Amino acid sequence: MTTIKASCPSCGDVELTPHQVRLVVCSVKSWSYYAFMCTTCHEEVRKPAGRDVVALLISGGVVAEPWNVPAEVLEEHEGPTLNYDDVLDFALWLEQADLLAAAAAAQGPRPRAQAPETAA
Repeated sequence: MTTIKASCPSCGDVELTPHQVRLVVCSVKSWSYYAFMCTTCHEEVRKPAGRDVVALLISGGVVAEPWNVPAEVLEEHEGPTLNYDDVLDFALWLEQADLLAAAAAAQGPRPRAQAPETAA
């Protein structure tokens, strides 16, 4: 059985099996990471995983989990970030929109106006 040595910021070096290590390989290479539960303090430790670390962990038997980041995450956005008040305002607006839609549906469809007949 392969033994993987890692370090916990609180406890120092720990020895793990491949099944105790989670390796997430992201489509954005700098977002890849590995994580494990420290066998001493039982806290989750998460560290970045560069190309060399990914290769080393895979060669040690750790199964890599792919993580494909949606393109929308990488888009640049302008303007202020949304805050709680913005979300609340939107929820209140949706409530009014639902009431308006319900009132319109209750009236039923309008009859189509007919064009006036012309004299021949």
